[in-house]
Amino acid sequence: MTDLEMHGQLMPAELTAQVRDKYYYVDIDPFTNKKRLFFDNSGGSFRLKDASKRFQEVDDLPNCGGHGGAASNYLDSLRTQACKDLSTMFNAKDGCIVTSMTASIIIYDVSDCIISNIPGTNVVTTQLEHPSAFDGCAAFAEKYGKELRVAKTDPRTGSIDPMEVVKLVDKDTCLLSVIMTSNITGAVLDIETIVREARKIKPDLYIICDSVQHTPHGLFDMQTCPVDAVNFAPYKFGGIRGLGAGWISERVMNLPHRKLIQERQDNWEMGGCAPAQYAALSAIFDYVCWLGSNFIDTDNRRDLYVEGMTRITLHERALLDRLLHGSAEVPGVLDIPGVHCAVEMDNLAERDLIVPLVFDNMTCEEASRAYEENGVVVHERTDASLYSARQVNSIGKHGIVRISPLHCHTFDDIDEFLKITAKIAAK
Repeated sequence: MTDLEMHGQLMPAELTAQVRDKYYYVDIDPFTNKKRLFFDNSGGSFRLKDASKRFQEVDDLPNCGGHGGAASNYLDSLRTQACKDLSTMFNAKDGCIVTSMTASIIIYDVSDCIISNIPGTNVVTTQLEHPSAFDGCAAFAEKYGKELRVAKTDPRTGSIDPMEVVKLVDKDTCLLSVIMTSNITGAVLDIETIVREARKIKPDLYIICDSVQHTPHGLFDMQTCPVDAVNFAPYKFGGIRGLGAGWISERVMNLPHRKLIQERQDNWEMGGCAPAQYAALSAIFDYVCWLGSNFIDTDNRRDLYVEGMTRITLHERALLDRLLHGSAEVPGVLDIPGVHCAVEMDNLAERDLIVPLVFDNMTCEEASRAYEENGVVVHERTDASLYSARQVNSIGKHGIVRISPLHCHTFDDIDEFLKITAKIAAK
């Protein structure tokens, strides 16, 4: 592995300044107007100014798509363009785009569709899944009388070895549901290996992937990782709340599913989402392409998107390295007395920019409030919450403080966070 792959690379300072200007409230609290660090982008997330502006411009229009006329045709074109952009984002060649109010609804409904229609005696998933994916497997496995098999987390790494998942698959598995990136530990699972090895056991196995936490940080390529469904939450990627998006394969698309009787088989939307949401989706895609255009000269939007996401990944990996290891002037969290990373992070190429911390002398709730008092927004994930209990328990913890910056942050932001962390840990 090269030094670049392991440690990442910051974007040029001038470009980072432009990136920061494209988001709202990067370093200012919108309620107090005071300086702050927002390191909770795995829960909430920064908003792209262009996405918000394009949403409002379209949402203000009184016209309805499908009704004819220039304005109506324009609204229809937004959906066409957004579907094209999402297919390009995932490098998908067939199938269709799915939208709903949340990404959770999409993964839950797709699980129901596959488990209820595909023969088999068992369903395979993992301990690291978000409840929308895990419960989608558990609830419908129980409903249809199928065994639920769950791959266990390695408490040391907060990840799951691919073969620990694959060994649960057999010729009677009807669905494999596996998360791309843990929203608790930041571990990126080796989906490509899981898909390849699982389909050696059952070539026509249905596989779906929750990519909500990974999509803002890295690429997902359907040509190298041919799953049957992938979802993401645009609001975690600079977009607007109230929309989940995803892609499903042609064979999933053609399964019986909830739809109007006369509706097209490839339309999984019951009614339709606000046209403004489609405009905001394309604004996200345009933003990443703009980033890519600062490094390569091409009109190919897939190439621009890949380059933009590659630069985001490298920049965030450099931030992660700084957060863990610090510098000559400021120690990283691995060297600050009284605080520890909840899992080992030896290979940063297998991580997204999410770090779980635990403190020696305070609960994670107390630590989160201490950060808030010092102008830093983070979030505790504990087993008191249905959204994190199974995952934090799987690494042998009752809770962690989740740190999740974004690619618009800088080394200065990380260093300031580390100084505050040392101050909190010293208490």
